[in-house]
Amino acid sequence: MPSGGVHSIGYTRLKDRQSLENLRTHRRRLAVDLKARTGFDCRSSIAQLEQDIATIEAELQTLSGPIGG
Repeated sequence: MPSGGVHSIGYTRLKDRQSLENLRTHRRRLAVDLKARTGFDCRSSIAQLEQDIATIEAELQTLSGPIGG
C-alpha cells in the first residue's frame, strides 16, 4: 500500500483540501477495519496507516495556516 505521504504531498501542492480530507477519512476507515480483524497480525499495517493519518493532518494544518508570500 503506498504511503499517504506520497499522495498527500501532491494534494498539498495543489491546495486540494477536500482530497486530503477524503484520503484521511479513507485511511481512518482502513485502520478501524484492520483493528477489528481477529486472527491476523495487522500491527504494521495499522502503524503505517496511523503514520499516514498524522502526515495528512500535518499537511491539512499547513493549508489552514496563514497565507504566506
